Amino acid sequence: MWQQLCDLIEAAHGRHVLVVGDFMIDRYLYGDAERISPEAPVPVIRVVRREATVGGAGSVAADIAALGCVPHCVGIVGRDANSELMDDLLNRVGADPSGLVRVDGRPTTEKTRLVGLAQHRHRQQLIRVDDEITDPVDAATTGELQDRIAALVGSCAAICIEDYCKGVVSSSLMGSIIEAGKVRGIPVLVDPAPIDNYDLYAGATIVTPNRTETERLIGRRLMDIDAVRESAGRIREACGSECVCVTLDAHGAALISADGGFEHIPTKPRDVYDVTGAGDAVLAAIAVATAAGASMRQAVTLANVVGGLEVEKFGCVPVTRDEIIGELLTEHHKELGKIRAVGDLLPELDRRKARGETVAFTNGCFDLLHVGHVRSFAFCKQHADIVVVGLNSDASVRRQDKAEDRPIVSQDARAEVLASLADIDYVVLFDEDTPQALIESVRPEVLVKGEDYAGKFIAGEAFVKANGGKVVLFPVVAGQSTTGLIDRIRRPVDA
Repeated sequence: MWQQLCDLIEAAHGRHVLVVGDFMIDRYLYGDAERISPEAPVPVIRVVRREATVGGAGSVAADIAALGCVPHCVGIVGRDANSELMDDLLNRVGADPSGLVRVDGRPTTEKTRLVGLAQHRHRQQLIRVDDEITDPVDAATTGELQDRIAALVGSCAAICIEDYCKGVVSSSLMGSIIEAGKVRGIPVLVDPAPIDNYDLYAGATIVTPNRTETERLIGRRLMDIDAVRESAGRIREACGSECVCVTLDAHGAALISADGGFEHIPTKPRDVYDVTGAGDAVLAAIAVATAAGASMRQAVTLANVVGGLEVEKFGCVPVTRDEIIGELLTEHHKELGKIRAVGDLLPELDRRKARGETVAFTNGCFDLLHVGHVRSFAFCKQHADIVVVGLNSDASVRRQDKAEDRPIVSQDARAEVLASLADIDYVVLFDEDTPQALIESVRPEVLVKGEDYAGKFIAGEAFVKANGGKVVLFPVVAGQSTTGLIDRIRRPVDA
């Protein structure tokens, strides 16, 4: 699955997604909380930093852009300074604000959060102030929004709706969006408002309520995944969409499919710092994945990863495609372990190199591990992000000019010992007399050998240098060698 998800992220690059909903400005005032007010038992905040970001549907657009797609935004703003700021902020994140309609008589929605800092670093939101009008927009404005959608949807591979119940998303607007999706054969994805009735979203491809929103919708507590499974039919019927993705915080997500199927997609435990923006991130990830042609299961699995990364951040900070690929590679690495066949290793190395990581390669028999070996691996790690160790197989060792009973330790045991070392990322066995073929497959930027090879032939040296890499010699630890250790062990006690 990890490979499929990485492929989806790459396939989505440059695809266009329509984002419709409630766009808002999120302002943050950060201040040191150093004392209590003499006027009331409240902290006094001395402002040290101000930030303004896009929120609501704007956050979804920012997340989509961070994942490599091109979001086109349709919603409303006021005729005020914040509308100009909205355009500027959306342009900065790589979103197209041309679909925003300026409306007289109502402000651009703005949420201001006061965030207290303890010891200048520990952030805690103290209060939020909202400046907005949430009345439904009039028919003329809805008509203009529909015109903007019609003008933009032709280039888009998915439509996502971010409804914060601020007056934009109406039955007539949703109806036209769902029809547009059906005509063009593209998915319509909805992050719903916290409302009691989802008739508004009937006919959407998928709706993504969280646990609390789902409980409110069906009037039942959902304490665990079994309760969600038991209520699956009721949830889908209440949502009126083809599929439903119920996000369940630490329990991952539940995917209820169009044919009535139910699948629990778990997530890894996270250190939750701030849940702000998690729903936006989930919607964005599903939109990006489906725009690239993903199945709904693949899309929700990717959304699980993105939502998990988002809650580890403070505020609505977009999760980037590099962060996701890094997370997928890390999880894949843990699952498969460090000992790899070269064919299994190369796709993972390619992904990591694409993220700018470099590879150091060294090789040997490592029959009896000693301090010289350990220091050489630490030396490799100083010169690159990834350390790949080529390990001679038992057959390869026996063909070398060593004692007849070498190797002392079997190849599987030697590989396991090497894999236990923190400085080594991958261990690859090779049967050939030299690691030349393995080096040509791995394509390291750095080839590491002991300084006792100075002036001697080094397998792979010409290849590495021809491809822009380098050979680095590490200092050999005097008196440390496997042969020497074995000789000492074999030496008679009275010798």
